Amino acid sequence: MSKSKLGFNQTWSMAVGGMVGGGIFSTLGVVVGIAGAWAWLSFVAAGLIALTAGYSYVKLTGFYGEGGGAFTFLRKINAVGFAGSLSWVLIIGYVLTNAVYAFTFGQYLGHVIGLGAWFPRTAGIAIVALFIGLNLRDVGETGGVETILVWFKLFVLVGLAGWGLAQWDPPMLSQGVPEAGIGAALFGAASVFMAYEGFQLLTYEYKDIANPQKTLHRAVLWAIAVVIFVYVIVALGTAMLIGADQVLQHKEVALAIAGQKAFGTVGLIIVTVAAAFSTGSAINATLFATARLTSRVAEDGELPAVLIHKNAAGIPDRAVIVLGTLAAVLAAVGTLTTLVEAASLSFLFTFSVVCGLAFQQKAGLRVITGFGALAGATASVALIVRLYSTDPLALVFLAFLCSSLYLYDCSAT
Repeated sequence: MSKSKLGFNQTWSMAVGGMVGGGIFSTLGVVVGIAGAWAWLSFVAAGLIALTAGYSYVKLTGFYGEGGGAFTFLRKINAVGFAGSLSWVLIIGYVLTNAVYAFTFGQYLGHVIGLGAWFPRTAGIAIVALFIGLNLRDVGETGGVETILVWFKLFVLVGLAGWGLAQWDPPMLSQGVPEAGIGAALFGAASVFMAYEGFQLLTYEYKDIANPQKTLHRAVLWAIAVVIFVYVIVALGTAMLIGADQVLQHKEVALAIAGQKAFGTVGLIIVTVAAAFSTGSAINATLFATARLTSRVAEDGELPAVLIHKNAAGIPDRAVIVLGTLAAVLAAVGTLTTLVEAASLSFLFTFSVVCGLAFQQKAGLRVITGFGALAGATASVALIVRLYSTDPLALVFLAFLCSSLYLYDCSAT
């Protein structure tokens, strides 16, 4: 029996779920710490870059008539070596993103259970281990399940934001945090860009989408637009509900604090459940897609051949295990801000390259793709400057991983 194709509703839901799945739960406290009262503008600016990137992705899939993301696009112009190098950056970004999701899952669960400082890290490791096992057995979510989960998450987030906005108290946006100018919003946008990265996972599902050129275009762009709106009202509503100082003080679980302030224990539990489902489903989807990308890159000799191996179910099992283990380790030892900013840098660089390729190939309106390439590159530089001054270890870590992969590639060739 043939597998049914994904329609607009399922495709849109998967795109929204890929972004909201942990994005706002993980990044709100980080961006408030950088941009203060302008946190909402950071989400707008990052969202505009994401829109141009999403536009470039869907135009390139239509231009080439197939999906596969940045790796496939670059191979089409015979930039094989650069395709492999960019894939390393993208895979590192996915690993860091899964570490953020696992970290966030553990923090929200730990906040409710309250078993001590050791529990959140342990829970983060455990959730990754669970999805490693599920992926090895080829157990994933269906489009219908994803649609239900997405609407549940949106209902919770919009409801919480609406309750906060109903209080309408603008001074709460800057309460107890250092005064930040509008320029800080741009650094905030670069720092939390990973909150928008999930849409491009759909390009790997190109063959499973009904009328992909039309459906993918509408689903991705509408999904990004909706997510921008949700992030903005959540940033405003949460800060007005509990104050920017409380968002910053409890940045790992800020939405849970807001839920409890609004609706007591019931609100705390509902937000925690939403965060758990969001981060869990995001780990599953990201691990699934990244393992297959890793295996494909390894087949081209850009990564160790051991990652090509597949089990009896056709799953690249060693890639799943390696990627999941790396994410679990990072979730156990990393800090939220470092993980978020390092992941954001990986995706900003990748997306700016994709926009640049779309501009070069005249796939879509060049004013849009060109703006995306320039904005993404500018944001990448801004984030590098910020990391250099505030968290140089994150830059050292990314440079170490990329240089290690480069040295492997050189030795292999």
